Amino acid sequence: MEAQARPHWLKTVMVRQDVILLLLFCIMIAAFSAANPRFFSIRAMANVLQDFSPVVLMAIGQTFVIASRGIDLSVGSVLGLAGVSMALVIRAANEGGVDPWLAITLGMAVAIGVGVVVGFINGLLITYCRLVPFVATLATMGAAAGMSLVLTGGTQIAGAPKEVILLGNATYLGALTVPVIAVFVIIILSWAFLSRARFGRWTYAIGSNPFAARGAGISVDRHLIKIYLISGILAALAGAFVYFRLGSGSPLSGRGGELNAIAATVIGGVSLQGGTGKLSGVVVGALITTAVLSGLILIGVQPNWQQIVVAALIALAVGVQGLGARGGRR
Repeated sequence: MEAQARPHWLKTVMVRQDVILLLLFCIMIAAFSAANPRFFSIRAMANVLQDFSPVVLMAIGQTFVIASRGIDLSVGSVLGLAGVSMALVIRAANEGGVDPWLAITLGMAVAIGVGVVVGFINGLLITYCRLVPFVATLATMGAAAGMSLVLTGGTQIAGAPKEVILLGNATYLGALTVPVIAVFVIIILSWAFLSRARFGRWTYAIGSNPFAARGAGISVDRHLIKIYLISGILAALAGAFVYFRLGSGSPLSGRGGELNAIAATVIGGVSLQGGTGKLSGVVVGALITTAVLSGLILIGVQPNWQQIVVAALIALAVGVQGLGARGGRR
């Protein structure tokens, strides 16, 4: 009996999508390292983690949204708007002689406030105005992107105190910064929230069948507003991360961010039909998308191909999900 149970356990583990993705990630690292040994250096890994952090923050929010059978196209624009808002507040406070750490705290509060406002608007448009999530978040995506340009005039906002650069770029163990460590803490908390708490069970229930969820006593509208608030806040934190890394806020910093976040989520195994998906797979999916882009640059592929590669990864992941669903029905 024990001999039979062991292969069954091993088979169960090996067919999990997050395990398959992790193996794919290791193979990809080996391939890029063979093409360019610099890819396996600590410096290259530090750059991958820096690129990975804002993507995984947006992807976590997207996981909650897509698991509830929605979509959030506004996350990239929220990243940009939160970043420039934070940059403007910190620059004004710094020029006014405010203590740098207090200025950073005020900037963080403003950035999170941007995420709260946009996420709340998304939730209201979807639950009370009855707009489909694609249309509602497309509208806020355009509004947030336009507001970023209005606030900045299309230019970068510099003037950050040296503490911003220190906080965002001082490394520990050669590859970790304070924001990167904070991102890993957020990943752990989000995993517990989605897979171990009632909030996660309700999210999956709504994504599986919103009518049955409502009949079971779940306040679907209120829960969806909370989900879009989470997505907005995490996108705003991603904007703060980019600001700490660069020391300036750019209205274009979030351009294409929604595509990368959706790619990481779908590659990670979250079904666009809602109701299924693991956050562990999404984290590995974000690692794959960012590592692929970094690896392509190191082996000499033109940056213009990056969006094409991400789009191809999305199409491949959705195709695999479709084949899996068809096989399950058979």
